[in-house]
Amino acid sequence: MKNTRLLILGIGNILWADEGFGVRCVEAMNAAYQFGDDVTLMDGGTQGLYLLPYIVDAHRLVIFDAVDYGKKPGEMVIAKDDEVPRFMGVKKMSLHQTGFQEVIACASLAGKLPESMVLIGVQPEHLEDFGGSLRNSVKARIPAALNVALESIRQWNIPYSPRTTPVRGRCVNGDVLDMKNYEAGRPSAELACRFGDERFLSGSVEA
Repeated sequence: MKNTRLLILGIGNILWADEGFGVRCVEAMNAAYQFGDDVTLMDGGTQGLYLLPYIVDAHRLVIFDAVDYGKKPGEMVIAKDDEVPRFMGVKKMSLHQTGFQEVIACASLAGKLPESMVLIGVQPEHLEDFGGSLRNSVKARIPAALNVALESIRQWNIPYSPRTTPVRGRCVNGDVLDMKNYEAGRPSAELACRFGDERFLSGSVEA
């Protein structure tokens, strides 16, 4: 018996710009809506196969992720059920994507995939920015991504309600790394050398 009625999963790395889209969606969902105890909202990060127990325990699955579909930045692609493994198998952007493909494959081989799955993917604009945040084209898609997820959740007859008071999220990164504080607290790209120090890259540093 599966114990989790619904798993809402964001995968990716918030430290690499648009790679953090999936996690930021889960944070936004958790901040705006409340669910029953049989619904889990999770920052899956880049955990790969460590996510397998959560996948096989879920009856329904919503996945948020940034995936390179070769489309315009910020464009969304929705995949459902049997389409999900195929859409996860497009151009690899990072190790987490390959790892999650393995999770889906293992659950399928064991005959324990969730009964229903929805992948809500967005085309990233920029990834090579360590310490950077979502670009505007990607950040602007968060409300639309949440609406797609909520539509499926309603079709599955899983109850939820808007939050009336702020909450410190469960299964998310907490106050320090939430998007507002993360963006406000990080140094500029120049000070942080997020794209590399040109003095070293050009070989112009004197001994």
